[in-house]
Amino acid sequence: MSMTMKRIFLIGIALFLSLSYVAAQNVASERAKVKEQMRVEQAALDSVYFEQAQKAIEARQFVLEADRVMFKYGTTAYVNPNTNFVAMEGDKATVQVAFNIPVGGPNGLGGITLDGNVTNFKQKVGKRGTLYISFHVTGTGISADIDISLPQGSSTAQLSIRPTFNSNELQLSGHVLPLSHSNVFKGSAL
Repeated sequence: MSMTMKRIFLIGIALFLSLSYVAAQNVASERAKVKEQMRVEQAALDSVYFEQAQKAIEARQFVLEADRVMFKYGTTAYVNPNTNFVAMEGDKATVQVAFNIPVGGPNGLGGITLDGNVTNFKQKVGKRGTLYISFHVTGTGISADIDISLPQGSSTAQLSIRPTFNSNELQLSGHVLPLSHSNVFKGSAL
């Protein structure tokens, strides 16, 4: 190869590498912009869901559909939100837990369903905007204390169920929805 050909070849490689670098920078910049836009859109959507959940709780017309359960000693299980929920409609509430086991429980779904009256309903807002709800559900044969915490800007809440007849506290995590938007399947109540 002649000297001129080598120079042209080297200039061509340098030009190719610089264009590749610029293109990679553009792709990385574009990717960062898309990621930031998705984050902003998700935050706006979460804020709308939080407002919707807050209004439903204030009206006492809500359902917390749980998708995760944590048992007394920290064991976690993912469950079906259609059969694991706490629903409140005015002064009535339903608390249902149903685990994915082959043996049917008292509710026919592998768990327990408590229908009862709500007493001691309390609602407060924490320092950082977290909404705290607590109430007691008294049903036939069993009763339970319920505590819900809904962080500001989110529809994902933490729920604690403390039965009054034993110490088998359950922690659930799920989404708070208005009663009209929920699609839960209720088993046989005690």
